[in-house]
Amino acid sequence: MLNTSKLVTLTLLSALASNTAFAEDKAAVMVNGVAIPQTRIDGRIKAAAAQGQPDTPELRKAVREDIINLEVLAQEATRLGLDKEPDLAQQIEIARESVLAGAFVQNNMKNNATTDEQLQAEYTKIKATAGGKEYNARHILVESEAEAKAIIAQLGKKGKFDKLAKEKSMDSGSAEHGGELGWTVPSSFVPPFAAALASLKKGEYTKDPVQTEFGWHIIKLDDLRDLKMPSFEELKPQILQRMQQQSVQDTIAALRAKAKID
Repeated sequence: MLNTSKLVTLTLLSALASNTAFAEDKAAVMVNGVAIPQTRIDGRIKAAAAQGQPDTPELRKAVREDIINLEVLAQEATRLGLDKEPDLAQQIEIARESVLAGAFVQNNMKNNATTDEQLQAEYTKIKATAGGKEYNARHILVESEAEAKAIIAQLGKKGKFDKLAKEKSMDSGSAEHGGELGWTVPSSFVPPFAAALASLKKGEYTKDPVQTEFGWHIIKLDDLRDLKMPSFEELKPQILQRMQQQSVQDTIAALRAKAKID
């Protein structure tokens, strides 16, 4: 049984099939007089190949049959007037906008491709920000300063940091591991946390609670070592992804700034 979101996609695809741009394309099959363009099948094959499926006659047959099934269902939904129902019409419009937005993002990234020089500059910046040391820390996160001070008092009476983290920390992800955050660099954290961590010596914990946007922290430094920075080639994919995401966010912000929004 097809869900509503899939039906929306089917209807959208059916509408696209009647577009004049598609009408000029070579028809792979006709369904009730509607031409299914070869490019639609080729696009599905390309997408399957990108996911590791071999381009075989069996795959092409399966894709062709699936597209025919989509078309007959979409045509029947249209015949029944489902595309005129307000809720469905709205979903079709949202799907159309999503397709167009995705196309714009891809086109924008293609026309503003990140160069190796830009990636290298970002890598240099990351190296400078990371510093020369790597820290193995743990923390306890609570809601109030009073709670944090009470925990610090318990630690002063030889309380076990990992035990208190498991019992009291709001950070469930690290609490179950005794508050452990793993090896990282201070710049990975928000500034107040990073500054407090960098001020500690091995084995020390903060004697005063550290406030961040997340709450109040008690931070303990278990160990530190010289940072072994991954090479540019190792980090390049992550840097590229982050820069592309930032570019998309910047583009959206610029478009919103120019848009009239009432």
